[in-house]
Amino acid sequence: MISNLALLLTVLSCQELPAQQTWIDQELPGLVTLYEKLHQSPELSFQEKETSAKMAAILKENGFEVIENIGGYGVAGVLRNGKGPTVLVRADTDALPIVEDTGLAYASKVRATEQDGHEVGVMHACGHDIHMTVWSGVAAYLAQNKSQWSGTLLFVAQPAEERGAGSAAMLADGLYEKTVTPDFALALHVTGMMPVGDVGLCKGYALANVDSVNITVRGKGGHGSTPQVTHDPIALAARIVTGLQNIVSREISPFDPAVVTVGSIHGGSKHNIISDRVDLQLTVRSYEASVRAKVLAAIERCAVNEGRAAGFPEDLLPLVELLDEHTPAAYNDPEFTERIASAMRATLGDARVHDAPPVMGGEDFGRFGPAADCPSSIFWLGVSSKEMFQASIVNGTALPNIHSDKFAPSPSGAIRTGVLAMTAAVLDLLQ
Repeated sequence: MISNLALLLTVLSCQELPAQQTWIDQELPGLVTLYEKLHQSPELSFQEKETSAKMAAILKENGFEVIENIGGYGVAGVLRNGKGPTVLVRADTDALPIVEDTGLAYASKVRATEQDGHEVGVMHACGHDIHMTVWSGVAAYLAQNKSQWSGTLLFVAQPAEERGAGSAAMLADGLYEKTVTPDFALALHVTGMMPVGDVGLCKGYALANVDSVNITVRGKGGHGSTPQVTHDPIALAARIVTGLQNIVSREISPFDPAVVTVGSIHGGSKHNIISDRVDLQLTVRSYEASVRAKVLAAIERCAVNEGRAAGFPEDLLPLVELLDEHTPAAYNDPEFTERIASAMRATLGDARVHDAPPVMGGEDFGRFGPAADCPSSIFWLGVSSKEMFQASIVNGTALPNIHSDKFAPSPSGAIRTGVLAMTAAVLDLLQ
């Protein structure tokens, strides 16, 4: 005979809420099918016409008031259910110009034309298909279980995340004016660096400011045998690349993370020709706004003054261009993040909810919270199969991660965990 205390302890040990567990077990096959269809039909940034229509249809089916074409192919749905706060849940919808090489039966074979006119393969190599599927599952569960919460849902399907522009476009087009202003904002992002079934949360800065900078190194060309009558842009570019590395190492505090990477350098055409131009492309990462401003100013100072030091005339000094592709840092409000982490631990169990370190990747979800003056948080969802993850530990095998042509999430477990984790967070906020 079980004592009352033993019975109570047995009940408390059941981590997943029964209603959620039963529902997800029934709906999971359909969600996996949705995921495979999304995976097979990816669309590039600013081209998400069909994908946005699918997301709008899912919200409409679940009783949301839907507005389409916000800031391009953005979609927003509102579901009101009595008094209470408003919670924003975001999924991003665009894919990457990558030819898929996973060997999956449902692998993408899509090809499309980029904005620059080049034809490319298209793949959901950043896991936005998982994001949309989890988002769809959470929307359906909450719509079908209104007795468990009170308040308002704002579900946002955001385009052009890979270009760092989708959230800005939606906000500039009056997202909150056309819908509601949230009191809390939530999102998730997949990672191949965690096993399926686990989630990770980072308090404070979780993802970085991302800036793209072009440097045009101008010169005076000539024959390779007479460098004294030229201004060699390749030699100057080499000095600039070396000088840029001193910005973070010698001008920024070791306690303030920052990265300056020269990702592309092109110049010259033949062994014995001194060219008249070299093009550099940089990615710049930071967390604090003051650090970002200091690094960007130092890049221009370094490039221009290296030109002067090399004896280049003023009309041939390097040109520095900051591209209009800024992605702001994503800051996870610490108190808010701890609250949703507690809700996830109560649902998934302590062993499956982890503290995650910050990364220098970018995610334009960081705009939604500040625009509404509300706390926000984005968490990591593990998608690597447990077999692959264990093999990586034992053999040191590298796991395919996002932006890889071999990135292949383990969909069933990832979707299940994502729906349970996000639902737990929303229900806690809308008790």
